[in-house]
Amino acid sequence: MINPMNIRGHGDHTSARQIPSCACLMQIKPPMPFSVSIGLRCQRQQPHAAMSSKRLCDDPREISMSEQARFMMVASPLMQNSPAFDRAAALAKAEGAALHIVAFDYLEGLATAGMVNEQALEQMRLGYVERHRQWLEEQARPLRKIGVTVTTEVVWVEKPLQEILIHLKEQPMAVLIKALEHESLLSRLIFTPLDIHLLRECPVPLHFVSNVQHALPRRIVAAVDPFHHDGQYKGFNDRILREAVKLATACNAQVDVIYAHDLSSIGADEFGFDNASAYFSSSNAKTLFDAQGQAFIDLAERNGIPPEQRHMVMGNPAKVLASYADAYSIDVIVMGRIGHRGVGRLVGSTVEHLLYKMPCSVWVVSPEVLED
Repeated sequence: MINPMNIRGHGDHTSARQIPSCACLMQIKPPMPFSVSIGLRCQRQQPHAAMSSKRLCDDPREISMSEQARFMMVASPLMQNSPAFDRAAALAKAEGAALHIVAFDYLEGLATAGMVNEQALEQMRLGYVERHRQWLEEQARPLRKIGVTVTTEVVWVEKPLQEILIHLKEQPMAVLIKALEHESLLSRLIFTPLDIHLLRECPVPLHFVSNVQHALPRRIVAAVDPFHHDGQYKGFNDRILREAVKLATACNAQVDVIYAHDLSSIGADEFGFDNASAYFSSSNAKTLFDAQGQAFIDLAERNGIPPEQRHMVMGNPAKVLASYADAYSIDVIVMGRIGHRGVGRLVGSTVEHLLYKMPCSVWVVSPEVLED
């Protein structure tokens, strides 16, 4: 019985072919300039077995492009276009990168159809994946016409998070791009969305595309928090700024840096205060404010940010950043998140709180994973 577990399309001339049941892998190459590779993991399948997917082969040309920066974009499984296509193409062209567009398909209706007829399920699934591959190719053609190297892939998999992480491990990407899926608060409380999982676990810079005004960003702001003495954030703010400056340089965009500071977020023990009430003495408050300002200035100067592009604002970081982005028509805000293994997987979760509230796209930078 045919069990097509992974269909990867890199062209638009070849359709999937049935292959006898066996442990096998076939690569079908149509005439240049594009090729299609179809990876099938064939095995005997028990009734109602879970449908999973593994990547089993690579287009040889992907290996030859290994020295070129590569961006990965996650497309919707519902064949819906989004501004993420234009943003991904614009960024790839600006940075001279190749773009790999992947759709991770899994439709509950098709999955449960296997309870009635396993063979019919496979045919329906194969048909849907092939239609999606062709649809992705239709979206890719105009991107190729503007000079972007684009490959496409469709994977049938129930749990896309793990497959995305596998992709990123097997084929290192400079950035992962995805349209932000706006979920209701109630829905997010019941089921953790894929976007939040990616925010917590993605090992590469992650670009959530939302509220797009320009395909290529024109105004970029980096949000930093340079005032901590525990060493946990050492060097991380510099990395955020480097990422923002690199993005702005590629896009010929303006980059500003903002420090939204809140004294209540700073631990008294960090600075030798006997108790939290010491914050509210006028002398200590001024000492903290001056120290914060100097830390911000030092950070900006190390990274070549001129004074007129530095903004230090007192207030709740989430509110300050959202208001600033709205007031100054920001296209992308670059933020950082601190992750570590264990129960509390997201420290300094301003970025998670802001994700669905920002009036612009969000670029998330992750530091090295911290051990407990």
